[in-house]
Amino acid sequence: MINWEVILGIAKTHLLTKMKSTVTATLGVTFGIGAYITLVSFMTGLNAMLDDLVLNQTPHIHLYNEIRPSEKQPVDLLGTVANPLNVVHSIKPKQSQKKIHNALPILDYLKKNPQVKGATPQLRAQIFYLSGTIELGGNLVGVDIMEEVRLSNIQDNIVAGTPEALENNDNGILLGSGLADKMSLAVGDRVQISTVDGTIFPLKIVGIYQSGIAEIDNVQSFANLKTVQRILGKAENYVTDINIKLNNIADAEPLARKFEKQFKTKAVDINEANAQFETGSDIRNMITYAVSITLLIVAGFGIYNILNMLIYEKMKDIAILKATGFSGNDVQHIFMSQAMIIGLIGGILGLIIGFALSKLIDQTPFETEALPTITTFPVNYNIAYYGIGISFALISTFVAGYLPSNRAKKIDPVAILRGT
Repeated sequence: MINWEVILGIAKTHLLTKMKSTVTATLGVTFGIGAYITLVSFMTGLNAMLDDLVLNQTPHIHLYNEIRPSEKQPVDLLGTVANPLNVVHSIKPKQSQKKIHNALPILDYLKKNPQVKGATPQLRAQIFYLSGTIELGGNLVGVDIMEEVRLSNIQDNIVAGTPEALENNDNGILLGSGLADKMSLAVGDRVQISTVDGTIFPLKIVGIYQSGIAEIDNVQSFANLKTVQRILGKAENYVTDINIKLNNIADAEPLARKFEKQFKTKAVDINEANAQFETGSDIRNMITYAVSITLLIVAGFGIYNILNMLIYEKMKDIAILKATGFSGNDVQHIFMSQAMIIGLIGGILGLIIGFALSKLIDQTPFETEALPTITTFPVNYNIAYYGIGISFALISTFVAGYLPSNRAKKIDPVAILRGT
């Protein structure tokens, strides 16, 4: 039976008498785990920020009427010729309205669907922003602003003004930040917009919108849905887009296919809309985890080398222990205990250092006009990374301690004492 009190006592004595080697081995574990925690927390936090920047501005399902060629061309309707061969060049799209038919009943149906968190109508209008003699092309999106606030992160991108100010002003507009800069406009100013048929409307700027994506901020602005309907001279049921937010994003693809057939509209799910971005995101995550794993493996080899040298320095102690009656297994348990103590202390210190460095990064100012809602570097404090860190510290020190200690238990004490 193993006397753990004696085993641990000897292990403690060995660690304290060779303090320099003990500290070196412990620091090897500490800095390896600390570097892993810092790196993986920062890189996954950065990836999450980039994902949110794009994905939070994309609905889970987007319904709209797609312009497409007619399924049957006029020549196909000619049925008087037997076995005809119809050749049609330059097929033109069929003439159809941009609006979604029966949009209001569709919205009511979606809002009652238990899988749907919410659905918001939109009306997109091609317009010109007038600034003196300059005309800037762009689009104006009519929205139910408070529903957009509830279902998306639009309020985070309003860098001046408030969503409530737009809701309470029938002639208000949330102007894109790029447009505001080009026309030197601010909240409280008025901007004139012109529809494609030349009708001019003055709108009051109640807020500035900045998504962080220049292609959007330079052309897009928001107004109340009824305001855009009035500008275009359309009825209250005129809606060109419906954005759907689901309770579970995993349902996006099957529900998109279902709604496409059910409502006879084009339905684009979030994965389809961001397929290219998702590929880039997956590659970034793969690089992050590959670097992290490599860092842990390198740290593991360092830990092994240090512990191997520590046991090599204790050869005479091993011989004395075996000569005084300790078995080979007892010797192995002594050095395995030392390795696990080093792994536990070094791992805990590594977690503390990793957390402290992550906090330092999290509080480091990061200000850019492209990302107005981000003030410090993003960090992901996922508890799973800390669990992986301490687990690796214990496993690596166990393996690093087992291999040389297994050799130590087979040492002939007579050969060591003779110096051979």
